[in-house]
Amino acid sequence: MSTKTISITDEAYGRLNNRKKDRESFSEVILRLTGKRSLAGFAGIFSGMEAKELEANVLENREASKRRVKRLGI
Repeated sequence: MSTKTISITDEAYGRLNNRKKDRESFSEVILRLTGKRSLAGFAGIFSGMEAKELEANVLENREASKRRVKRLGI
């Protein structure tokens, strides 16, 4: 197995390290997080009606969250 040396910021290293499980190498973390599917693989999985319903639900929940935050003064 060959290896490559890469440069990442301290912030990127910290985020990666926080996602690391016990005894897991950084290579294993990267492979686990990046998976084998691209987002393009999700294109077209919803019908037009399903997509509209999902969008409406997301917007409704977003507004409800904003109201809760405002009510709690966060």
